[in-house]
Amino acid sequence: MDSFRLDGKVALVTGASYGIGFALATAFAKAGAKIAFNDRNQNKIDQGLADYAKEGIEAKGYIADVTKEDEVAHLIEEIKRDFGTTPDILVNNAGIIKRIPMLEMSAADYRQVVDIDLTGPFIVSKAVLPGMIEKGHGKIINICSMMSELGRETIAGYAAAKGGLKMLTRNICSEFGEHNIQCNGIGPGYIATPQTAPLREKQPDGSMHPFDAFIRAKTPAARWGTPIDLMGTAVFLASDASNFVNGQVIYVDGGILAYLGKQPK
Repeated sequence: MDSFRLDGKVALVTGASYGIGFALATAFAKAGAKIAFNDRNQNKIDQGLADYAKEGIEAKGYIADVTKEDEVAHLIEEIKRDFGTTPDILVNNAGIIKRIPMLEMSAADYRQVVDIDLTGPFIVSKAVLPGMIEKGHGKIINICSMMSELGRETIAGYAAAKGGLKMLTRNICSEFGEHNIQCNGIGPGYIATPQTAPLREKQPDGSMHPFDAFIRAKTPAARWGTPIDLMGTAVFLASDASNFVNGQVIYVDGGILAYLGKQPK
């Protein structure tokens, strides 16, 4: 079981002041890793640091926008200064979604989603790869999505970005596998986070949100996932236990991608 430990490793989890990123960073810390995270907002960094402290984790937070190469380069320099080394583990978690029908979505909104969800992982991965090559090892985990495989109305930008992120994952594997660098993805199903909270709100009459009912019916597990459900997969992909796993996306979705759905009565 020692191959699942992360002792002494430095993990950078982007956008990990809350939600999925926070859960994954917490799991890494409990497996022995040292945690760095970023956000564009100092208030979110401060809140994240307070929440990590409540878990007994001494994390370090940095202001950086993943879409800006100069800020990301400075972020890696700061991590090297504070931890004495560049990241051994990178989780490209920072992302946004804009639920807008395609015919109503502006090109500017589309570009913003793709810039953060797809170009950001390219920029941050590019920044950490030289250090990983020098060390002779590295783990990159991209937070993909079921929308790396499926489409749905109102999320054209998000689906396009996550589909692209799946292929970026495979390309990083192809280009850097010989350096003992593994790049894999996690494809969460519908996870109960602040980002999905509007889809789970109760209706004025007390009934379930129609989308909430739809997801529960479409998921064999019959529930939304939680960030905790992603922890084990993340630790596996960040650890030596996954050294011969590369270019894969593991879907942690309660079975939804394997399920056609119930026949209407």
